[in-house]
Amino acid sequence: MLKLWDWLDEVSYKKSPWSSFSDEDKKNFNTFMINRYISMYEPYCEVVNYIQKIPYAEKEQYYKIYCELLPKKKMFFKYIKSKVEKNKDEMLILLSQYWECSKEEAADYMDLIDKQKIEQILENFGVIEKKKVKKTKKKK
Repeated sequence: MLKLWDWLDEVSYKKSPWSSFSDEDKKNFNTFMINRYISMYEPYCEVVNYIQKIPYAEKEQYYKIYCELLPKKKMFFKYIKSKVEKNKDEMLILLSQYWECSKEEAADYMDLIDKQKIEQILENFGVIEKKKVKKTKKKK
């Protein structure tokens, strides 16, 4: 049974005919995940964008178009995680107390206010040590 990595290898390097796969393998071909991983490789991002705009109804069509558009070479499609860390709950509670608002509003304010100002607020509370503030600042 082919997994996602096997399918990525098929569309980019092996390019076997669709008829060579079993019915179970064909069911495992997930167009959303294939699009997602291929788009993580920047040079192929436009290709994925183009393919997504064409409303193919069948998985076979997606497979064939990827096999034709992508060059035949061994690729590693690395998943890129978001660089934005979710705000720490502890920090949001302190900031919501400072601004007398909800945690959701505090999260919105954090995006608008200078990071040094937020650092000063958290240091003035005295609850969070300076080291911890710097760590949270780096994660953003």
